[in-house]
Amino acid sequence: MKPAAARVAGRPIRVLQVLDNLETGGTELNAVRTAERIDRSRFEISFACLQPDGPLRARLDEAGIPVVGLPVRGLLSPSAIRRGAQLGAIVRSRAIDVVHAHDPYANVLAAPAVRLTTGAAVITSHRWWRHVHRARVRIANRIAYRFAHRVLANSPAVGELVIREEGVSRERVVVIPNFVDEAAFAPLSPERRADLRRRMGLEPGQVAVGMVANLYPVKDQLLLVRAAARLASAWPAVRFVMVGEGSERTSITACARELGVADRILLPGRIAHEPGMAGVFDVAVLTSREEGFPNWVVEAMAAGRPVIATRVGGVPDAVVECDTGHMIATGDDAALADRIDSLLRDSARRERMGRAGIDRARALYHVSAVLDSLEQLYTSLTEKTRR
Repeated sequence: MKPAAARVAGRPIRVLQVLDNLETGGTELNAVRTAERIDRSRFEISFACLQPDGPLRARLDEAGIPVVGLPVRGLLSPSAIRRGAQLGAIVRSRAIDVVHAHDPYANVLAAPAVRLTTGAAVITSHRWWRHVHRARVRIANRIAYRFAHRVLANSPAVGELVIREEGVSRERVVVIPNFVDEAAFAPLSPERRADLRRRMGLEPGQVAVGMVANLYPVKDQLLLVRAAARLASAWPAVRFVMVGEGSERTSITACARELGVADRILLPGRIAHEPGMAGVFDVAVLTSREEGFPNWVVEAMAAGRPVIATRVGGVPDAVVECDTGHMIATGDDAALADRIDSLLRDSARRERMGRAGIDRARALYHVSAVLDSLEQLYTSLTEKTRR
């Protein structure tokens, strides 16, 4: 049974979620899924976004969750100061109890403005590793953390990084990981799996090695292209699927053509997120140069797929070497090819790792446990700041 939520004048706790945008990145998707599933009888949710229009906006509209736009031209621009003042006014006029910023731009806009001009509790988030953002953004976040009541990290490794390198005291850091719904553990129906395979360009009988991530340099899909070139002659029926969109599409296509594997690489673009999508693949991979704690890894584990991932950020918190998958060094296409080859040759090991991944995902990342922790955080902060 859930503990009774703190009440403010006999109403649910009001939580304002602040985001840079509503694109289909991991941070954005996690925030929207949280808002959809949180106990709405105990928490009243609204959003403020620097870029309020994007693919995820429709889901918030459908859920009846209000969204306000706070467009800024730059973190240090006059528009940012005006929007910060506007955000403070929104928090005061709506009697918001908790402001939860989810990304570096939201942290910088929200934390000082809300902490200095309102009585609301402030949560900032650190969901990335070291060098994803520009130096001035990192410095601005370090300052923003000083205004937060809590800094939320999405894995133990990320939490330790915040303490060690961002100078945040241990008692102000809370670790709450990304979650997966119960539906993520359900196998895809044969009809749905076949439909997704068609949308990805897979033909009957082809084996799929894949990942779901934006096509950005930090995700390093070129590593998978190079591994594909090493495996092409031995595995003519294998296709390497990279679901997502972004600036690296041209580079990926050019590299595949140069290495003679253009027919092995499938780039289906963005596909609307749904539970269990990882079940399309026989082996799931993550090739990132840096990560905080990626949704994709947890979703692949929940779908019962072995995961081969680069040893970055919080990924080792989820993937257990030789149990739920394998870890490799960044940029090591030979090691990636070797691990893919070994798993494709051993279906029993793939199944064993898949079962272990399901068990680990259910124990650590199931929606019930993760949302309970977040609801407790919102409740405890409201009680402290409203005394």
